Amino acid sequence: MSGLRGSLAIVGIAELAEPAAGRSPAGMMAEVARQAITEAGLRKEQIDGLFTTTPYYYAPSLTFAEYFGLTPRYSDSTVIGGCSFEAYIGHAAAAISAGLCDYALIVYGSTQRSDAGALVSGSEWTEWERPYGMLHPISPIAMIANRHMHEFGTTSEQFAHVAVAARQWSALNPRAPYRDRPLTVDDVLSSPMISTPVHKLDCCLVTDGAAALVVTSAERARDLATDPVYVLGVGEAADHRNITGMPDLTSTRAADSVARAYRMAGLGPDDIDVAEVYDAFTMSLLVLLEDLGFCEKGEGGPFAASGAIAPGGARPLNTNGGGLSFLHPGMLGAFLLTEAVQQLRGTAGPRQVAGAETALAHGMGFTLGGHASVVLGLAQTL
Repeated sequence: MSGLRGSLAIVGIAELAEPAAGRSPAGMMAEVARQAITEAGLRKEQIDGLFTTTPYYYAPSLTFAEYFGLTPRYSDSTVIGGCSFEAYIGHAAAAISAGLCDYALIVYGSTQRSDAGALVSGSEWTEWERPYGMLHPISPIAMIANRHMHEFGTTSEQFAHVAVAARQWSALNPRAPYRDRPLTVDDVLSSPMISTPVHKLDCCLVTDGAAALVVTSAERARDLATDPVYVLGVGEAADHRNITGMPDLTSTRAADSVARAYRMAGLGPDDIDVAEVYDAFTMSLLVLLEDLGFCEKGEGGPFAASGAIAPGGARPLNTNGGGLSFLHPGMLGAFLLTEAVQQLRGTAGPRQVAGAETALAHGMGFTLGGHASVVLGLAQTL
């Protein structure tokens, strides 16, 4: 697998973060796909690999290929939750290296807010969970939070600092919806309780949105319109779908997926300049910070409360405001990648992390069950 290091490059990206305004998920996907392909200096006809998933369509790759007019010779609609798009990076690297496709499109779109939040993560084993009043996915996250508090003394105030840091980053993002509404720890703690100890402001936004990336071999990327961002390492891991199947409520397989990505990249957590980590909830993000190696297990609460993940802190994290304060259209993974690329390109504007040369994008699927990690870097990191 180490032979994939530096073999793949991201050569085009696009995002939509505004309300759908009557557009369909496929229509939004088509818009960002066109923009990303154009940015790369390619023609639609050159795209011969398609990687996509969305709960809106039973056969998303077929639906989108028809809608957009693609004829891919390789397609992948793997579903491991919101981290599917980080997984697609590794899948595309393998497919392109094997000659199964040359130019691949990774694309996602959702009209969740326009649909009044209709995109809901349920449980397959409802007979074991629903009778106990589980509200998916919030109640499983509450179980994780309660266990972390019990084992390590983590407090609701420390969880709240995660939301506050996200809002501080979003204040630097001109497209963020609440950039002019600062958030305090007291604001989070006084917001409605959804599933103890999860407050409303511990939860991600519900938005519309779409994102696309175009990837190809490092060799082909040298002849295209943009400066490539290279894939240095990838990793995946999974162990459960439902919270009743989670082996340890305070540790996840993120530690395994990121270890594989770090190993391939030849880097470690201290070498990462900027991190984009799936933040559906303050509690889940705090656990991931520990498992990704940014602090020791059990120290996530003090780490967040120290200001380390806020603007100016030692660990620049979710620099666009993330799912907590920028957007969360059902699945966030593609947007972690597009923000990481912007940071490495130096095009992130007021939120730009100075001198960023390496980035980690880590996605999670469902209630911390699926994980995929991607380490990205510039040409000098190869």
